[in-house]
Amino acid sequence: MKAENSSSATVWASRMDSSDGEIVSLSLPRLCLLALVVGGVTGIGAVIFRALIGFIHNLFFLGKFATQYDANLFTPPGPWGMWVILVPVVGGIIVTFLVTTFAPEARGHGVPEVIDAIFYKGGVIRPIVAIVKSLASAVSIGSGAAVGREGPIIQIGSALGSTLGQIVRMTPGQRIILVAAGAGAGIAATFNTPIGGVMFTIELMMPEMSIASFLPVALSTAAATFIGRFFFGVAPAFIVPPLAPLSNDLSSALTLVVYAGLGVVVGVAAAGLIRGLHLFEDIFEKIRNPYLRHIVGMLLVGVLIYTLQQSLGHYFVEGVGYATIEEILSGGMAAPALLALLFLCKLFATSTSLGSGASGGVFSPSLFLGATIGGAFAALLNTLHFPIPLNVPAFAMVGMGAMVGSGTGAAMMAVTMIFEMTRNYDIVLPMILAVAVSIGIRRLLSRENIYTLKLVRRGHVIPKARHANMFLVRHAGAVMDKDVIVADADSGFDELLARSDNNGRLRHVVVSDGGHIVGVMRVNTALRAAAVGLQPSVALRDLASHDFTIVREDEVVFDVIRRIWRRKAIMALVTRGRGIPRANDVLGVITKEHVADSVASSIEVYPTGS
Repeated sequence: MKAENSSSATVWASRMDSSDGEIVSLSLPRLCLLALVVGGVTGIGAVIFRALIGFIHNLFFLGKFATQYDANLFTPPGPWGMWVILVPVVGGIIVTFLVTTFAPEARGHGVPEVIDAIFYKGGVIRPIVAIVKSLASAVSIGSGAAVGREGPIIQIGSALGSTLGQIVRMTPGQRIILVAAGAGAGIAATFNTPIGGVMFTIELMMPEMSIASFLPVALSTAAATFIGRFFFGVAPAFIVPPLAPLSNDLSSALTLVVYAGLGVVVGVAAAGLIRGLHLFEDIFEKIRNPYLRHIVGMLLVGVLIYTLQQSLGHYFVEGVGYATIEEILSGGMAAPALLALLFLCKLFATSTSLGSGASGGVFSPSLFLGATIGGAFAALLNTLHFPIPLNVPAFAMVGMGAMVGSGTGAAMMAVTMIFEMTRNYDIVLPMILAVAVSIGIRRLLSRENIYTLKLVRRGHVIPKARHANMFLVRHAGAVMDKDVIVADADSGFDELLARSDNNGRLRHVVVSDGGHIVGVMRVNTALRAAAVGLQPSVALRDLASHDFTIVREDEVVFDVIRRIWRRKAIMALVTRGRGIPRANDVLGVITKEHVADSVASSIEVYPTGS
């Protein structure tokens, strides 16, 4: 299945590249306009997607035709009795048919496929992915698979951006911007988190960040948020009672230490989630038949949700699980044993759902796991008579941010999204602390995050950081190689090699005729010196290469490299002044090898590690 997926995507990418014709670089206003279209369509797609989930959920669980569905409320028991166990199974059969027949890349949580398309496929995603992902994920979530709706809408928005980027001729880099813009728009529309959508894109999607890439993403996210609010309202994702801010005394310092302790626990749990997802995937892969594989997985989930409903009164872990999160954040659920049990059940249900072949995201399950483990942590300490009373909803919120941050590796996104989803600013400080600690612990236990591990397993490594290369913004005059010889075009090659100052090193030669630059040469004098006198000397004019470009000493290296690349030059001659450059105006050279060495050395200023 994985080989077929990779092969089909590669073929599609090659077809698109061959049909692109001349690559056109769009102006920033046009790219922003296209990003607005992507954001608007993604916002509408999010509305339709949620309505589709509601329709399937109401039909499968309650036996009625309706699209109205509030995921923050518990699903009442349906008319099926114990046969509700088969609801996830029926959904699993439909999902397997859709995925195996039309789009294998629609399986799983979707975000790794988007990242893979950005870093390895020039932003090319097959258009059919948006349709298949919408249907398959809606069926998975609506029929009770323990997955989230954010992963699908991210992949849907990205597929829309990629499709538009294939219809309109543009550079692969601009197509990637539209793909990332669709992803950010999906997050923003789903959770009503415009800042979180932008941060998600910056930290996880964009290979680089500049005004030219930020503006389209921001506009797309804003458009999707506006449409989402028009249909869903302006209320945050979760309604949380007001929390008392930390006071300025020693008890607050101790509370922050406890929050840091929660970060340690969540970091370990996040590593377990990452490893668990892929462990279950490997286990289920041993079942060759995809239908049987998914039936077995969904049957286990069905038994679990029915058991929870019969013993505890609710399905709890089915679908996105927002009702359980809302109950914890509102203070209605604070028993440590129950919260710990729900954490384990959700971890099993999510790993089983995704491992056996469900289509859905891991963001919502991460919120559920973070809320339960954070709430259980505080509730347990309160039960043990900790000297300072701990607020269970507050620790649940911090647990949500820490689980999302450590699982994805996106710290800023986690903090901003939980803040936007709860509108509680007083929780930001402890959340920053817990997120930082949890990410550190997770990285000690698992180098890869929940998205990149899947790609690394298929041999596609994704960078852990977006380094700004300080070499690229320096002036050409500051980084050039000043060891340059200016030689007359009619002089002989033997004469050049016989120079006493060669010392067997590589020489850069500017060949001039009456002061005019006619060519360049790069000569390894150590290798050439032995040939002196063995054959008639050749004039430098006949040996000089015309593959060079001329730049000014105050031009930035980024522009120099771009000019070298576009003109397929072997070097750039750095000259002084503003007039027509002559040979005596050459101050130095910048070669491809020089650029490579300088770029590599500039990376040394950054911390090492994952």
